[in-house]
Amino acid sequence: MALPIPGLVFWIDLFISFGIYLIISLSLNLEFGYAGVSNFGKVLAVAGGAFAVAFFPGRIAASLFRIDLEYKGGNIYDIIPQVNRILADNPGTALALFFATLVVAGIVGAVLGFIASYPAIRLREDYLAMIMIAMGEAFRIISTNYQMGADVPSGEKVPDPFRWAGGLRYEVSALFILGIALLVFLYLEASVRTPLGRMLRAIRDNEDVAESLGKDVTRIRMKTIIIASAIAAIAGALYAFNTGNVVGRAYTRATWTFWPWLIVILGGAANNIGVVLGTFAYVSFRRFITFYKEQLAFVPFEVVWLDFLLLGVALILVQMYRPEGIIPEKPTSTLNSRKLEEIVGSRNAVSSSKKEGSTSTG
Repeated sequence: MALPIPGLVFWIDLFISFGIYLIISLSLNLEFGYAGVSNFGKVLAVAGGAFAVAFFPGRIAASLFRIDLEYKGGNIYDIIPQVNRILADNPGTALALFFATLVVAGIVGAVLGFIASYPAIRLREDYLAMIMIAMGEAFRIISTNYQMGADVPSGEKVPDPFRWAGGLRYEVSALFILGIALLVFLYLEASVRTPLGRMLRAIRDNEDVAESLGKDVTRIRMKTIIIASAIAAIAGALYAFNTGNVVGRAYTRATWTFWPWLIVILGGAANNIGVVLGTFAYVSFRRFITFYKEQLAFVPFEVVWLDFLLLGVALILVQMYRPEGIIPEKPTSTLNSRKLEEIVGSRNAVSSSKKEGSTSTG
């Protein structure tokens, strides 16, 4: 029997997941790959961005469009259909609300990153990782047991900023998510190619040496966590907009912390190209297993656990035979010996001329 061929919906869903996970994995690569910060609480920033979407845009739209929440029972869930009908006729307003919410989500993520890192930033890797995972788990428990509106089983409904696209809603959403992921990639790639990137590597490799050269290691690591948390929160906001609701149970440490770690390790830490490849391999692998689950029913356990098993085996094999990842970190470019000799020679010549000038003047 011939295998079914994935359709357009499959590929749209794959690229949406790819864009969201790429943003999160790139932010983790900035922290761990370049700065050496073991952030095992990534779910904190992702969930924070998603809950910002659940709280802000619906209420902003209700105020903007003069929708009375009290008349609707005070529940933001009740007014979302009316908000979506208005956004469908006002694409400019919808996109303005979309990008403004992303900015707010980034700010929320940055604040959460600061709160999580402040009490633990001076700790070494192991203790910092434990504090971060505890902060992420605490936020997960709070978000699971708290609803901002009424007790709605499907979670907090959020406005749809792409309702104006009609039948092409998911295609347009995928393009926006991929475009934002591309911007994040270009920003981080340009940042790590500057002296900032070399400083982060220096701190990662030896904090004591970096401090001896006058670098404020604690402040730099905190700034790195804040920036990375803001980026991850934007990914959480995009996920919330795409799904149309926010459910606390969906933001687990396995999905939003451990899987990004797997992606970075598989692709290659401190190499953004490797992270792109690792993200695409991970997302494609899981989506194809889900799509062909009926054909894989011969396994002696539930197919839903197959991706966990195979990805775990892949991680073990990578750690055994290629711990640097699929695409290893590129060494930092340095000057060759001939160029160094030319620089030293030119400086010696300048200093000699200055001495001769001062002698003749005397």
